[in-house]
Amino acid sequence: MKGNIKIWMPVLLAVVLVMGIQMGMLLSGGDKISFGGKGKPSTMDEALAYISAKYVDTVNLASIKQKGIEALLLQLDPHSVFIPYKKLIEVNQQMKGSFDGVGIEFYAVYDTATVVNVIQGGPSSQAGIKKGDKIVSVNDVNVAGKNYADDSIKGKLKGTGGTKVKVGIKRRGLNELKYFTIIRGKIPLLSVTASYMIDAEIGYIKIERFSETTEDEIHSAMNRLKESGMKKLILDLRGNGGGVLDIAVEIADEFLAEKKLVVYTVGRVYPKKEYYTRKSGLFETGEMCLLIDEESASASEILAGALQDYDRATIVGRRSFGKGLVQEQYTLSDSSGLRLTVARYYTTSGRSIQKSYHNGTENYYHEMINRYGNGELTNKDSIKLTDTTKYYTISGRVVYGGGGIVPDVFVSVDTTLFGASIPGVSQTLIQQVAYQFAINYSRVFTANDVKQIEPVLKINFSELSPVQKKQLLLTLSSLSARMLKDENEYFRFLNNMDNDVLKAVDVLKKD
Repeated sequence: MKGNIKIWMPVLLAVVLVMGIQMGMLLSGGDKISFGGKGKPSTMDEALAYISAKYVDTVNLASIKQKGIEALLLQLDPHSVFIPYKKLIEVNQQMKGSFDGVGIEFYAVYDTATVVNVIQGGPSSQAGIKKGDKIVSVNDVNVAGKNYADDSIKGKLKGTGGTKVKVGIKRRGLNELKYFTIIRGKIPLLSVTASYMIDAEIGYIKIERFSETTEDEIHSAMNRLKESGMKKLILDLRGNGGGVLDIAVEIADEFLAEKKLVVYTVGRVYPKKEYYTRKSGLFETGEMCLLIDEESASASEILAGALQDYDRATIVGRRSFGKGLVQEQYTLSDSSGLRLTVARYYTTSGRSIQKSYHNGTENYYHEMINRYGNGELTNKDSIKLTDTTKYYTISGRVVYGGGGIVPDVFVSVDTTLFGASIPGVSQTLIQQVAYQFAINYSRVFTANDVKQIEPVLKINFSELSPVQKKQLLLTLSSLSARMLKDENEYFRFLNNMDNDVLKAVDVLKKD
């Protein structure tokens, strides 16, 4: 009984709050409360009025209103959410594909913020900031050593475009600090984080998210790879949680012929809406593999579903997340946002890939954890879908809905990595060692360098297990490559030992 009360009390309060009650009531003495306006007040009006006027403690109506709306939305589906104003700014930046800032990425290396990436052409690049620079002060305030605080430094560097920030830098080889004045500006939030040639014919592109700039980024990446001789493609959507539906359709347009149905949506108050390709694409005929995993969702699944239904790409990896709901975002009176599910989307073959959410939000997201428990991530035969209806690809292959996109070629999780961590050695420390090595020696870490890092990590490399050695070397080499070169080199190191990528390469080389 108590459990039921806990579940429904926030909802009842939410209903009271979400009705848009604006107070304007006056105490009239005694236990009676008077409401402004004519007509009989609703029971909800009366309940909130008594809470405000009589409750034992002072009530923060704004806070209660937010919690109430959140509780109400929990009764709908896991993707209808309330977004506070400050968080909404960040969310909109991700959708737009840019934000105001200085254009650097830094990590703590021994209690000092060390620049590991500088956006080319961005404010910091123009000011003269380089990789390996250590940020000692921001606007003459010391931020190194005991004063280091990651969030504080980010807060000091952030600001409106056109404003200035003074940064004190310790640069390797120089005894004195150098000071730079950076004029903040628009920073691209790249969705294509890597694009390079795996071999003479196979190109690789990784898309982190779908934003308004993704199509232009894909154009640039594919044109560059085609100039390098790309005839086959691996498109990596692993970990991609989605984004803008229209952008997913535009990306599908690069791989499918004109006038092909990519996806359609249907809602209670929204009529059926179909999305078609409209133009000639950059890569309509070359062989391709598309990588997905349990974190590929939403727009990623739209793209994967379309290419699978048309037999245009071989889907490699593990079953995707299973999000087949469409949200629209509304701005509320206090500038916060309400992202509300308004429709379901269906792949070309008619599949809804939405997994069940009727057991509550917590179970909905724990379903990914349950996949480990039921063996699905190591055995394709353990996959459980809720829709047993048979759907058909353009060539007549059977596919199913009700729980994500099932890959054509299954690759199990590399369980050997479960024992790769080294007791007493954090990933943060390994990261610091990798970046510091790159700064000090200006080269990528190799197996010959392990003796130099043993005292810092307090390990004996020879006593580690084979999988620990393998993972440690991979992490150190890839991170030092990122520091010295770019994201392409970082992913090149990782992908050389990535089972999903290696399987895709095998598939593309079979023909």
